[in-house]
Amino acid sequence: MLKLKNVAVDTAPENTAFLSRNCVAYRAEEFTALKKIEVVSDHKTILATLIIADDDGIVRADELGLASPAFRRLGLAEGAEVSIAQAAPRKSLDAVRAKIDGAEMTPSQIEAVIGDIAAFRYSPMEIAAFLISSASFMTTREVLSLTRAMANAGRSLRWDWPIVVDKHCIGGVPGNRTSMIVTPIVAAHGLYMPKTSSRAITSPAGTADTMEVLARVDLTAEEMRAVVEREKACLVWGGHVNLSPADDVLISVERPLRIDTREQMVASILSKKVAAGSTHLLIDIPVGPSAKVRSRSEAIGLRKLFEFVGDEMGLSLDVILTDGSQPVGRGVGPVLEARDVMAVLRNSPRAPGDLRARALLLAGKVLEFDPDLRGGAGRARAQALLDSGAALAAMERIVEAQGAAPQQYALGAITADVQAARSGVVSAMDCHRLGRVARLAGAPMDKGAGIDLFKKIGEPVVKGEPLYRVHSCFQSDFEFAMELVEENAGVVIGEKRTSNENAPCYET
Repeated sequence: MLKLKNVAVDTAPENTAFLSRNCVAYRAEEFTALKKIEVVSDHKTILATLIIADDDGIVRADELGLASPAFRRLGLAEGAEVSIAQAAPRKSLDAVRAKIDGAEMTPSQIEAVIGDIAAFRYSPMEIAAFLISSASFMTTREVLSLTRAMANAGRSLRWDWPIVVDKHCIGGVPGNRTSMIVTPIVAAHGLYMPKTSSRAITSPAGTADTMEVLARVDLTAEEMRAVVEREKACLVWGGHVNLSPADDVLISVERPLRIDTREQMVASILSKKVAAGSTHLLIDIPVGPSAKVRSRSEAIGLRKLFEFVGDEMGLSLDVILTDGSQPVGRGVGPVLEARDVMAVLRNSPRAPGDLRARALLLAGKVLEFDPDLRGGAGRARAQALLDSGAALAAMERIVEAQGAAPQQYALGAITADVQAARSGVVSAMDCHRLGRVARLAGAPMDKGAGIDLFKKIGEPVVKGEPLYRVHSCFQSDFEFAMELVEENAGVVIGEKRTSNENAPCYET
């Protein structure tokens, strides 16, 4: 037996174990060729990738080290006795190999693969093999099976109400924080909306990152339920509630590889909504030349896939296509986006009109899931709740119920204005590049980092006038962002606004 040690190294999502080359219980050389071992105690077992250590400071001869993620998952105290064994190959990998060769996976095969991924039995290399084989082709039957398997792999929430609503944007447009406006509007109306959101992975901010400027978001499932029962809604980080945990593992490998197929997107989104107990869901697909979805025909194909899987999963689903040609609002980054959200909720004259209009459109669509609301009356009802202050009051109650933000966040003090190189009219904005600038500036890790937009498409600009301001909290981040700006600022100035048949395609 070996004594368990917590090695303070973050190897997420992978489980990693450390064995001394001078181990007293095992000959390390026998394990050097292995990719996986089983770590075994009296009651618990975990699979881990093994690293042989030559430094006694990492792990001594009578110890087995587990990197922090694996140590937490095993759930034993330091010094607990464990043994190791050679890990048997995962049978589900046979299905992945068959998929690589072009076979269609059965529902049971997909369920086995997702079960192993959710239990951290796959290495990143094995996950990548599954993702790439699936990215090559997936049938609609496979997408449906993948969605079901992912929804069933973790915790599922169930509510006592016949209608539980939600909305989700597929992303790709900076500043699009409509959920933080839609949710309190819906709660003020009286529908239940337990909104679970993600943190940013490659974007400058996720809804959870921005909401954390105002309130606690790392609630447990029990705390989340209490907030929803009291206030009819919440805005929390879904990762802490353990909904569709396989999705979080898949995303951690997808993003570095830039794999983002529509099939995997649909399974990811719908599995989390089903696991969260939603019965009615609005999907927002922004379409624009630098958004995730760049043509109306592509958007329609994605909408049909959402509708097929949603119907089979028992969701009442509505899909809307919106303008993805430029960022929404003025701020990009958690503090700046929270500023815009609260300006809209407070009916401030300085509130971004596009964020307000988009939020009202989406809130109206969600409210029309209410059978007691006349068809077509949703937007007017949403505007009345916003104009009256009822939505702001609902947001203040939600913030109070979730608890105060863990700290006060200030806007980054290291700034520079990006100026127009010529006079004219803003004719295009690159959502992808502007998002990268904000992220290099430090967002969302530094909540006060990001960019503050002064100009939008169609607005006139004079040479030397600022287009946007970069905010950073650290000099190195500021310099990274400005290097990207100098290469290309992400804003095109023309004589007049140029037309693009793919954007906008804004449904009203």
